Amino acid sequence: MEKEKAIQLKNVCFSFGNAKVLKDITFSADKGDFLGLIGPNGSGKTTLLKLILGLYPLKCGSIKLFGTEITSFRDWSRIGYIPQKATNIDTIFPATVKEVVAMGLLSRKKFPKTINRKDDKEINAALKTVGMDELRNKRIGELSGGQQQRIFIARALISKPDILFLDEPTTGVDQNTQESFYRLLGELNQKGITIILISHDIGKITKYVNKIASLNTALEFYGSHSEFCAYDPEHCHDNIDQHRLCLDRG
Repeated sequence: MEKEKAIQLKNVCFSFGNAKVLKDITFSADKGDFLGLIGPNGSGKTTLLKLILGLYPLKCGSIKLFGTEITSFRDWSRIGYIPQKATNIDTIFPATVKEVVAMGLLSRKKFPKTINRKDDKEINAALKTVGMDELRNKRIGELSGGQQQRIFIARALISKPDILFLDEPTTGVDQNTQESFYRLLGELNQKGITIILISHDIGKITKYVNKIASLNTALEFYGSHSEFCAYDPEHCHDNIDQHRLCLDRG
């Protein structure tokens, strides 16, 4: 039985003026995939992500989310997004952890936008999922970069998305915190959430993803973890999910 496609891109291209950023991009991700979108700085990764999210107008090609053309897609509660530099927060920013996560609920509420007891339980559940429930009353600006990233994941999870997009989420985060963060993403993926992770740190993410798309204006590689290891053994690391890797290798 063929898996449901979470995203489908066909012949996607994009330019800023005369500068071509993306050229003829075609690949897909199944529901349940953990896809690493890799490439050097300036390769078009963030631009492609913003096209997928409808933040930039699509100029050529086709993008589908869950089988629906991006121009017609309306079910945005199925999509979670954590942008670049989400954690650049001033230390005196007054919002608490609970209030930041609550923003993910308030955005879909009608007026009056208030938090009720059911909402409070959902906030606690999201914070517990990312291991941050004990910090709910802390100011967000007081937390470390790694802790803040977990809070923004909790905010994205509050709408119960089917797919989570993350753009360079570990920039400026120390190595131990990165490993913990990637393990969290792996756990969320095992619970059924499709993960699309943008990174230029090829070696790090190959331990966690099951599919890889390598971008540098054009698509240089797309395939499974094992296929990437054959393509670029220097940057390949054994996938920590051995059961998935065995399935991947057939």
